[in-house]
Amino acid sequence: MAKFLPFILFTVLTNAAAQIMLKYGMTRLGDFSGLSSNLIIKLLQVVFSPFVFLGLCTFVISMASHLYVLSKVELSYAYPFLSLAYVVVAVYAYFIFQEDLNAMRVIGIAFICVGTIFIAQGGSNHDQNHAKSQVETAALKETSK
Repeated sequence: MAKFLPFILFTVLTNAAAQIMLKYGMTRLGDFSGLSSNLIIKLLQVVFSPFVFLGLCTFVISMASHLYVLSKVELSYAYPFLSLAYVVVAVYAYFIFQEDLNAMRVIGIAFICVGTIFIAQGGSNHDQNHAKSQVETAALKETSK
C-alpha cells in the first residue's frame, strides 16, 4: 500500500490544483453579464476560458491517476486521502485568494489530517491475504502434480 502513496498524493495535488485553477478562471470571468445571453454560447465561453479549461484538463489527469490507484489499492484506503485536497485548497485560498480560515476550519483541517494519518497507518490485510492465497494456490498445484 505504501508504495502507491506517491500516486495517491499526486491524485490529491492534481485535484487541488484543478479546484484552484477553476476558482481563478471563474474569478477572472467576473459576473456573467458580459457573456453572451445564449446559454450554449455562455457555457462554451466558460469552458474555454483558459484557466477553467486548464482546470478541467487537470481534473482529467487527476481522475486518470485515481483510476490507476483504485486498480492497485482498496477504495476504503485510497478514497479518504482525497480529503487532503480540501486541506491544500483551504490553505492556498487563504494565502492567495484571501479567503477566511477561521478557528473552526483550522480544527476541521486538523481532524482531516489526523484521520488521514490513521487511515494510512491502518493499512490493509488485503494485499497480505492476497499474497498468502497465491502462495497457497501455488503449493496446492505443486502437491497435486
